[in-house]
Amino acid sequence: MYAHTDSGIPAAMTRTRSLACMLLLTVTVALGACAQLPPRAELPMESALSTSSTTVLDRTFAGTEASHPGEAGFRLLVEGTEAFVARMQSARMAERSIDVQTYIWHADLTGKYLAWQLLDSADRGVKVRLLIDDMDARARSEHFAALSTHPNIEVRVFNPFASRDGTLGLVSEGARNFKRINRRMHNKSWIADNRFAIVGGRNLGDEYFGASDEVNFVDLDFGMVGPVVRDVSASFDRYWNSPSAYPLELLHADGIDPKALGKLRHYLAKESLEMKDSRYASALRDDAALERLASGAVPMEWSGHYKFIADDPLKVTMEKRDSRRAAVSTVLLDAMGGAQSALDIISPYFVPGGKGSKVLIGAAQSGKQVKILTNSLAANDVAAVHGGYSRHRPKLLKNGVQLWELKPLAVGATDKSVFGSSGASLHTKALSIDQKTLFVGSYNLDPRSTWLNCEQGVLVESPVLTAQFLSIFEAQTAGSHAWKVSLQGGDLRWADDQGVTSKEPQTTFAQRMQAWFARVLHIDAQL
Repeated sequence: MYAHTDSGIPAAMTRTRSLACMLLLTVTVALGACAQLPPRAELPMESALSTSSTTVLDRTFAGTEASHPGEAGFRLLVEGTEAFVARMQSARMAERSIDVQTYIWHADLTGKYLAWQLLDSADRGVKVRLLIDDMDARARSEHFAALSTHPNIEVRVFNPFASRDGTLGLVSEGARNFKRINRRMHNKSWIADNRFAIVGGRNLGDEYFGASDEVNFVDLDFGMVGPVVRDVSASFDRYWNSPSAYPLELLHADGIDPKALGKLRHYLAKESLEMKDSRYASALRDDAALERLASGAVPMEWSGHYKFIADDPLKVTMEKRDSRRAAVSTVLLDAMGGAQSALDIISPYFVPGGKGSKVLIGAAQSGKQVKILTNSLAANDVAAVHGGYSRHRPKLLKNGVQLWELKPLAVGATDKSVFGSSGASLHTKALSIDQKTLFVGSYNLDPRSTWLNCEQGVLVESPVLTAQFLSIFEAQTAGSHAWKVSLQGGDLRWADDQGVTSKEPQTTFAQRMQAWFARVLHIDAQL
């Protein structure tokens, strides 16, 4: 999320310093007042290109789809390398269209590799549409502007900032228009030829694919084929045609320079050559992964009971809470409320609030087993979120909800912040119901995902997929990976394979203070 911290000014400061601060504030507001979004004219409605029998992906998956009428095929993409290769290979095989929707796209090893592949696909005549939230796109406007000059690439930015560069303008816009820019598009989709799609928790960048030298995320996606892919495409079109999706040319007109594409092409080609010895490049040399998926050599589960869920893109403009636009949370809370025996939840940012806590406690008190894995304070880069969660923790435990907190995945990952958005060790957003129904998506069980951000995901009935998820849950909650939290005599305890402690493990005083402030300030609605 976007936010900023303000430093307090001592009451005894000098008159000169006071006047200087007033002048800076005046300039900041004046600069922000000049930044206005350009008018967005009505644009022709665009839709995903229909499937046919002409492309490699058509021929790869048409037969297996036909043999499972009324069903969709799902594979859990657990390892980062497989998730990366699935995206790259589907882009290599695409001949008709590639649609990418993402919250974050880093300019690192995997991010540049993906951009290089999409540019190569566009050179082959593939129509590429990129829909990026402006929280990340703003800092990379020049790169996206260069891509948008390609005749086969369109770039749109969701809920953009009027200020296109500089911290001062961003801070000023936040002060003037925080309500709007505080709402973001958190969805993640990758769709190739309307035949193969990936939906889940991963953004595009090294830490999401296990390629970072620092901290990597534990994450999860669905790779999918069948009619569910067309559902994902329909959702993409809905966001693409939304009034909140601005063509990049409107926002970055000065940067639309055809020469920039040549420079970017040269840069990406050079970077791809330098990455040729990486394990990701090695994995890509085996280019038959999707064929093995279609043939059954790599297992894929088929189900006729599934539901792709996406929030209404107009959610970012709603003045009052409207559950019809917050479709993901509405569907999930109803499904959780109908649980008969068990709920198993992984949510890296877990702030259940009053309503969510009521559902979880009600399930536990009625005899259902409720297990939740979230980030520990030591592993959580957003201390404010942990503060919001920790306020509900004693009540959940007291009423039978079982809690685990994941340990940091990298020793020395101490670059935490109150409002950071990278570096946390847990990023999976998934839950299972009664060991037979599984949800995987972008939705965290917190107020931000419920009411502020746009989210999406897939709910599928499959005991096999659910068993795979529960195996992941069991591995991640083992004492070597997580602390089990409990109440003993009214006091919190954290237990792992090394013993028991009565303090938040592996945390600093500063981290505990940040979480404490968030807890006492009751800012759950922003978390």
